[in-house]
Amino acid sequence: MKAKASVLTIRVPKELKHKIEQVADEQGVSINQLALYAFTKEIKELETSTFFINYTKSKTKNEILTGFDNVMKKVKKEKVPSWDKL
Repeated sequence: MKAKASVLTIRVPKELKHKIEQVADEQGVSINQLALYAFTKEIKELETSTFFINYTKSKTKNEILTGFDNVMKKVKKEKVPSWDKL
């Protein structure tokens, strides 16, 4: 069963509304679809950021770096392509 949609009305400056309409048109989607995508993406980024802030809050810099080094030791060493070298 599909959940019922709710209506959310927001006020945005005219210039932002124009940009939203322009981007939606360029992407070939409705303003509603663009808004759903943007809200969902931003909320996920905020949740991810909060997760990492909370995860690292109780760790020292040395613990974080040691954990990173341990993970990197498990990664198969690959030859770096010439186009990707510094």
